[in-house]
Amino acid sequence: MKACAIVVSLLAVSASGSGPSVHAQSPSIRVLSSNGVKAVIEELKPEIERTIERALSIEFSTASSLTGDIENGASFDVAILTPALIERLIEQNLIAAESRVEFARSGVGVGARAGSDTPDVGTPETLRETLLAAESVAFTADGQSRTTIDQAFAELGIAEIMQSKTILLGPGEAPRAVAAGDAELALTLVSEILPVPGLELVGPLPTELQRYISFAAGRGVSTGDAQGADALLEYLAGPEIAAGLARNGMEAIGQ
Repeated sequence: MKACAIVVSLLAVSASGSGPSVHAQSPSIRVLSSNGVKAVIEELKPEIERTIERALSIEFSTASSLTGDIENGASFDVAILTPALIERLIEQNLIAAESRVEFARSGVGVGARAGSDTPDVGTPETLRETLLAAESVAFTADGQSRTTIDQAFAELGIAEIMQSKTILLGPGEAPRAVAAGDAELALTLVSEILPVPGLELVGPLPTELQRYISFAAGRGVSTGDAQGADALLEYLAGPEIAAGLARNGMEAIGQ
């Protein structure tokens, strides 16, 4: 009698919808994502999973390295990269052209260790003074912000001087290095500065030097779950993500 009661109880729980969530029983969506949107994707992950009824399995790295992985045969359902890299993969028939969505952008900013004297980066002139006064400046060697940083140095006329101050690091390492006291300033996307404990955003680059990095996503042509992949893309392109992007120093686009 006890065994029958247990079975009946389990069936009742299942029928009431109080059992395991749908996405826990569904195959996960494998996502290869740029570090530029890491903070917002991690924050919204539970909400996204509830909405699309799928679990997300996410690998974060630089957009360029993930593109190389895909070109070398890495399996994925959705890729979140820069628009140019998404287009490159579409041309190689690795991402479905009709699935492409452009949904967010972030500017490049300056980060300093929390509690340190806050430098002024509000104008090209004050940014130049701040960079020249810094003992060291860290940024990602092959990050999407690298071009903006190099161009800013050139336009400020300090490219050669900054070579001796520059610390080139791997994906996501520059903000952590500054928070740990191993470098004085970090130059990277604002969205990569805000979530790091012990680091504070000094400010974005001045308008004259700012170049925004946009992010796009697309479905892999070899995905085994096109429906789930498209549900994720629909979420990224929809209005629900706007508030999360804003909290993480990003702007919604393409909506």
